[in-house]
Amino acid sequence: MTESLLRLLPTLEHFSVLGYWVVLLISLAESLAFVGVLVPGTTIVILTGFLASKGVFDLGDLIWFVVVGAILGDGLSFYLGQRGTQLVRPDSKLFTASRMQKATQFFQRHGGKSVFLGRFVGPMRAIIPFIAGMSRMNTRAFLLWNVSSALVWAMSYLLLGYFFGHAWQAIETWSTRFSLLLIVFFLVVAGLYWAKHRIVKYGKLMFAVLRSIGRSFLSTVRKNPDVQHLLHRHPRFFGFLRDRIRTDQFSGLTLSLLTLAFVYTFALFLGIIEDFLMADMIVTVDIRLQNLFYAFRTPELVQFFLWITLLGKASIIISAALVASGILWLNRQRVYLLPFWLVIIGSAAFDALGKSLFQRPRPEFSVYIEHSFSFPSGHATIAVAFYGFLAYILWQHTKTWTQKVNLFFLTIGVIIAIGFSRLYLGVHFLSDVWAGYLLGLLWLIIGISLTEWIGRQQRHSLLRPFFLSNSMKVVSGCLLAAEIGGYVFLGMSYAPPLTISFPLADKPLPNDVIAIFTEQQLPKYTETLTGRQQEPLSLLLLAYSDADVIAAFRQAGWYRADPITWATLLKIANAAVLNTEYLTAPISPYFWNARPHDFGLEKPTHAQSVRKRHHVRFWRTHYLSHTGKRLYVGTASLDIGIKWGITHKIAPDIDTERDIVLTDLQTAGFVDAYQQIQFVEPTLGYNEFNDPFFTKGISYVINLLKGGALS
Repeated sequence: MTESLLRLLPTLEHFSVLGYWVVLLISLAESLAFVGVLVPGTTIVILTGFLASKGVFDLGDLIWFVVVGAILGDGLSFYLGQRGTQLVRPDSKLFTASRMQKATQFFQRHGGKSVFLGRFVGPMRAIIPFIAGMSRMNTRAFLLWNVSSALVWAMSYLLLGYFFGHAWQAIETWSTRFSLLLIVFFLVVAGLYWAKHRIVKYGKLMFAVLRSIGRSFLSTVRKNPDVQHLLHRHPRFFGFLRDRIRTDQFSGLTLSLLTLAFVYTFALFLGIIEDFLMADMIVTVDIRLQNLFYAFRTPELVQFFLWITLLGKASIIISAALVASGILWLNRQRVYLLPFWLVIIGSAAFDALGKSLFQRPRPEFSVYIEHSFSFPSGHATIAVAFYGFLAYILWQHTKTWTQKVNLFFLTIGVIIAIGFSRLYLGVHFLSDVWAGYLLGLLWLIIGISLTEWIGRQQRHSLLRPFFLSNSMKVVSGCLLAAEIGGYVFLGMSYAPPLTISFPLADKPLPNDVIAIFTEQQLPKYTETLTGRQQEPLSLLLLAYSDADVIAAFRQAGWYRADPITWATLLKIANAAVLNTEYLTAPISPYFWNARPHDFGLEKPTHAQSVRKRHHVRFWRTHYLSHTGKRLYVGTASLDIGIKWGITHKIAPDIDTERDIVLTDLQTAGFVDAYQQIQFVEPTLGYNEFNDPFFTKGISYVINLLKGGALS
């Protein structure tokens, strides 16, 4: 997840020193009259704070650049207010009468301190300094409030991003059956709603401003003598460029934009293919993410996502396409029919071609059986191609800007839901879904291009509204009702062949336990979700069953950790705040061999606080000794306090914790025999929360006596 967020800001990340100046300009624009309303500077400042936590920027230097940008932005706005009262007109789109009235009332109510307060009020940030200039506020007083507010604003938002960057790994790992999905769901919905609201409110204005700036820029460039000379010397070349931005023909701006979109999407598609073939980072995340979903799967959510995944099933798509085609035919909107079916057939054919070329097996722990290959996802492909083209048709016949934006985000929501259902049901990897989205988008661009070309050739108005007679409305309504009824009926009766979960075949464990790690290439270290190496395994237990391990530890004074649920999260949060004991508090998941731990145990410390406790996590293997005992691998650590208010900080000496586990089991009388082995080289490293640890690399192989059936 961290890598994904870094890629959202490639410009800042790769600008190096220039990145500080880019941030300064963004901070300036955020506070600048006429511009600040449209620039999401606060969000970008928070994200740069996040990048500072990852070492991309120096936090101290970053603070000064953001502060200087904010001071300059407010200063320029103040100057414009003093010198440019004529900029405020009744027909102004940026400074409307209502907005100016609110800002003026705010300034009058709070006086000089409104400059300070206004910086933290989004819509007022770019207006208050302008009002202050118009009101002839004392310049020295303005500078005082300007500088002080810039310092507080910059440090607040940068430190928020910096804190979030350090805390992200904690948030990433504290995931559970419902909490993970609910957090993702609410974040996605909130993000989409925020984006929709901003586009509805400012979208037209933003496009108008950009169009005006573009025209002004081109006009200024054309008047330059050197440019005039070039235009006269190369009339054909510049005539070709001029034709590419014409709006009165398909080969102009329409084709240019569609071509750029196609080329960019195709480059992304080639990139994901390269990542898949080269087993890049996304493939590493693929396996761990699927194992995480498998561990947190519930029957209720499986049933819910089966309904969602039906929206991409071939039978539903074909029937819905026939219904849509019938309505288009009855309404004489036949210009869409050929491109519509070309998009459906083309995307399906190329998806099948991709599966046959790459032949990637399906994930191991899927909910039900799919008989085709995995890469790319057919459901993700058809979701973008089919639902995207339907949205394109409806967009052409939707009247208001608000309706168009709502339609766009509704379509995005459906597409995301279908792709996520494939991940949760375990029938696809993340890279499969992403590749499917890109493939579907390529065919959607082809279909839109063909539709626009046919419409121009036939002089057909794609904006011609639907006019249906009463009889045609009845027929169309019946077709839609039949399609919805068919979907509901199929959903109620849908029972795909469920996967029969066979346990991994047991294998004999050699006398030399360490041999299986070298011969079978099993990892000797735990790992993060993205596969980064963490603490080495320090405990190798031989026991007959999980119950025996848990019973032995219980007799030694250890408790089995509760699963992570909303109830246990609230309980541990309450215990952490009150600094009280919670003997069975949940443990954040660790990964080994791409799997989250099977169970965890903990022991209270003398502090009698959930903030300080002993931890041990175990993974069950399929290796059996000649006596029938199974090998369990684990790692131990000691929490020594709360970190960032979200997770725990561990003590660096993890060897001491390993020794405590052995001593406790010996004291309880459950150790039949044990031996020390040099498992890894002496190691000094950091865990997923950047807590340092050190170890001599010695692990204990402990042969447990049968501990009964306590749990």
